[in-house]
Amino acid sequence: MISVQGLTKRFDSTAVLDGIDLEIEPGERVVVIGPSGTGKSTLLRCLNFLDRPQAGTITIGDLSVDAAKASRADILALRRRTAFVFQNYALFANKTAKENIMEALVTVQKRPKADAEARALEVLRETGLDNKADSYPAALSGGQQQRVGIGRAMALDAGLMLFDEPTSALDPEWVGEVLDLMRRVAEQRQTMLIVTHEIQFAREIADRVVFMDGGRIVEQGPPGKVLDAPSDDRLRRFLRRVGQ
Repeated sequence: MISVQGLTKRFDSTAVLDGIDLEIEPGERVVVIGPSGTGKSTLLRCLNFLDRPQAGTITIGDLSVDAAKASRADILALRRRTAFVFQNYALFANKTAKENIMEALVTVQKRPKADAEARALEVLRETGLDNKADSYPAALSGGQQQRVGIGRAMALDAGLMLFDEPTSALDPEWVGEVLDLMRRVAEQRQTMLIVTHEIQFAREIADRVVFMDGGRIVEQGPPGKVLDAPSDDRLRRFLRRVGQ
């Protein structure tokens, strides 16, 4: 079980997250939608302390972290149970695809280099990039770079994978290959929390859709209910704006 209680993040006097409560079952795929600037990406970044929340409790399995009291050891333990896929790939430009996947396995998980390399090559095969193992990011398309980013997260075998609008920086021609890879990851019942503007993808992949507005969760439920029969006026307006 993954549980978030009272998660609060403020920038100066602005509440970006206003007491978020959310529970995610093991193997559940939860998709977060909502207008820009409503706290969706901040929610993901606070879950592994890329942004530090001011209040709230984050629980993953038997690990529970109080945001107000979290030590460096607490934060590192939480990060070992999560894996983050960024909008802009966040690959090391001076490392090959294989080395980018190996990096966290060696430095965070402290795996022997040979084991990390074997896992990286396995993941590259799974992502269809085994022929790009020795290629640097500059030699890869945007879609290939994002697939390396997803592969890096897959390699960690984390309890929770966090996807922050993974197709938003891609040219349209590369979106499909990234979404296809995410579908394959989802089929393995990996626990996933996905922020996306791809409403049709949310409809296909999500066990549950969460709509956020103003730093709060306004409505949540199965895709058919949230996307086809929304009860909140803000959600109805949002879906009309995005053409759903």
